[in-house]
Amino acid sequence: MITGWVVLPLVLAAAAAAFLAVLVVRERRAAAALAEHITDLNARIADLEATNAAIRSALDAATDALGPDPTAELARDSTSALTDAATGLFNEQFFRVTLETRVSAARRHLRPVAVVLVQVASGVREGSPTPTDPAVVAQGVRATLRDADTACRLDDGSFALILEDTPENGAVWTVERVRRALAVHHAGQTLWAGIACYPAHAFDAWELFERASNALGAAREWHQDRIEVATSE
Repeated sequence: MITGWVVLPLVLAAAAAAFLAVLVVRERRAAAALAEHITDLNARIADLEATNAAIRSALDAATDALGPDPTAELARDSTSALTDAATGLFNEQFFRVTLETRVSAARRHLRPVAVVLVQVASGVREGSPTPTDPAVVAQGVRATLRDADTACRLDDGSFALILEDTPENGAVWTVERVRRALAVHHAGQTLWAGIACYPAHAFDAWELFERASNALGAAREWHQDRIEVATSE
């Protein structure tokens, strides 16, 4: 017959083994979480390095365009070569370099990225549309976008947004927030937007831009606020 004095050590040994097993599982989970965190940090560092490289490339191109003897004013403020004078947002040159970088990063990390083209006009409903003051649009854009996103003003006067880690529905919601911000502070504006997302609509940066441009063209056919999303065809 097994007495209590014999059973008790067996129970204690089993309890100790179970406790050790739980500790091992917890340690393994903690190690896995730490490894995942390190991987995410490395990915973010790679993205920052890619963005810095894009900025350096754009600055080099701007310096080359200025010639061997740039003016003292531009030498003191080299960032002026990358920004739009009317809004303070980045210009088309910066957009072109950054778009390729962000799509490459999205492809590498299997994350979505959205390209949004925006135009805003007043007097559309009255039949006499005129472009809205770009500084007004820039103000609404700045109040809406996250720090990780990029806002630019292109040479044709339209606005281009690059939204990090953003699928189609998130891009639509971002544009809607811009529209509401303009409606609250500057009533009577009409906003048109075209959206294209990687990888839903295209895999190449400039194909993505082209699809967003086509979507913007479709939106402009409406005489009211309109957000059009590109198709994958």
